[in-house]
Amino acid sequence: MSEKHPVPTREDHDDFCTTEKWRLVRGSTGKPVAHHKTYELTLWDGRILRTRISRPVNRADYSARMWSHILREQLDVTADVFWACARDGVLPDRGAPETAAPRKAVPLYLVRELGRLGVAEEEILALDAAGAARLHADLLARD
Repeated sequence: MSEKHPVPTREDHDDFCTTEKWRLVRGSTGKPVAHHKTYELTLWDGRILRTRISRPVNRADYSARMWSHILREQLDVTADVFWACARDGVLPDRGAPETAAPRKAVPLYLVRELGRLGVAEEEILALDAAGAARLHADLLARD
């Protein structure tokens, strides 16, 4: 491997999958697959990653060529990302889109009342519930 990282083992591979919360694949009988410990991870974009760890899951290490294949084709991470997850619990950045915190919708009665007071629909739609309530109070205070 490299001087930067230790030689990876089956146990390290299993630690990575457990930390990132990969799902253990079950066979047709509902029991874990017998020949290999098989994991799947469904990504936000719909891709499904699958990796297999030969049994027994122990300190047996991987060859450099096999490990390169596992990182690139099965886990889809770099060695640095793998070790940060397996050893330090740092989850890989899988590029999921950031979701904005949902805005509190403006209640319909307030939309109607602001419209009645002459506020443009575009302006109302740009507000959250708290902003609409403040605007309504300000408009009523002017009258």
